Amino acid sequence: MFGFFASQEKKMRENAANWLELADKVWNFRRDRLSEKDAAELRLKRDELRTQLDERADAAKLKLGIEQLEEILRRTGGAIYPKSALVENVEFFLVAALVILGIRTYFVQPFKIPTNSMWPTYNGMTPEAFRSPSDEPGLAAKVVRFVAFGALTRRVDSPADGEVLIPLTGSSEQAWVPSANVPGKSWLIFPTTLKEYTLYVDGKPARLTVPMDFDFEWAVRDAFFSSDQPSRESARTDLARVAAKPDALIKDAEGRIFLRTGKQVKRGERAMAFDILTGDQLFVDRMSYHFTRPNVGSGFVFRTGNIEGISSVFGDQYYIKRLVGTPGDTLTLKDHTLFRNNAPITGSEAFDKNARQADRYPGYRNSGHLSVGSVLTVPAHHYFAMGDNSPNSADGREWGFVPGKDVVGRPMVVYYPFTKHFGPAR
Repeated sequence: MFGFFASQEKKMRENAANWLELADKVWNFRRDRLSEKDAAELRLKRDELRTQLDERADAAKLKLGIEQLEEILRRTGGAIYPKSALVENVEFFLVAALVILGIRTYFVQPFKIPTNSMWPTYNGMTPEAFRSPSDEPGLAAKVVRFVAFGALTRRVDSPADGEVLIPLTGSSEQAWVPSANVPGKSWLIFPTTLKEYTLYVDGKPARLTVPMDFDFEWAVRDAFFSSDQPSRESARTDLARVAAKPDALIKDAEGRIFLRTGKQVKRGERAMAFDILTGDQLFVDRMSYHFTRPNVGSGFVFRTGNIEGISSVFGDQYYIKRLVGTPGDTLTLKDHTLFRNNAPITGSEAFDKNARQADRYPGYRNSGHLSVGSVLTVPAHHYFAMGDNSPNSADGREWGFVPGKDVVGRPMVVYYPFTKHFGPAR
């Protein structure tokens, strides 16, 4: 029983201290705007409660003093007291925004992987193609897939009877290009730009849109030409190989070239169907690299504003690659293996798997700064980064070195979607 009363006394004293803090705030911010009568009464009631608190008055007296102080605060508090629900909510969200901004700037930053340059370690947007309507998920499955994987459906029906054809451009290398960039919505709300692609059946167009960073060639390959054996090449390379086969291409009366899919459809039947699964979303540790040097083999997040080969086209963005070279390192590439300082590179499982072309890792490819026979030396205060998906990665081989001042941090954990990548980052 004694403990109960002691607890009530303690709570009332804490309550009184909070009211005094509020009274001091009103006095400091509003005393020049109060009438002499109100200012005097506020000062009197505030001082009386402070005296009661100092003299350790019992809970009943403190409660009476609080009630008398609250009455004058209600008249004199202005926007400070009492606060409307709107003001309280605005203050809450402002404070929350400041906290989140501070955490994002100095400690942990969320990051979404847009492309598949780090596949299969991390996924960018990937397609899951459905060869027939019976393979497509039903309504309940769509809801589950949207929540778990961020899956967005893309379905296009045939405008006529005939074979589904894919328009091509180019000569020596076939190129799959969007017919247009069109305005659209992200998550049904935010304005964005989408790529529009066109399929043809009996000369009639069937259009669909996808996000700008989405690999539409991958969806085409899996929807019409995929085999049970996973490819170690980019989808564009695989499709170019298909296009090189006899009778794979057809030309219409206007001279346009099309890739034949072999899929015959009736008007209104499904011409192509796939889901776009969202890219891996992860938290990036922004603190560690203020105190330690980045390690070769680590995932490596950096800004692109001072990399001419990127910023001149895409501006200042955040990129993620794998760190393969630190200042002073020499790098060469031979037979799918990356060599650092004259020895096969170590520090990540992805290095070994690429060298062996194991577990869907395609192996490193020579190009640009790491062409066949070239030796690259990383200059002081710079780093060299590459993607794990070497055939389909625009990385340091193209645009060179990452300035040390633009290093952001390393990936910590994949928090969405709920795939096998969920959990600690690799």
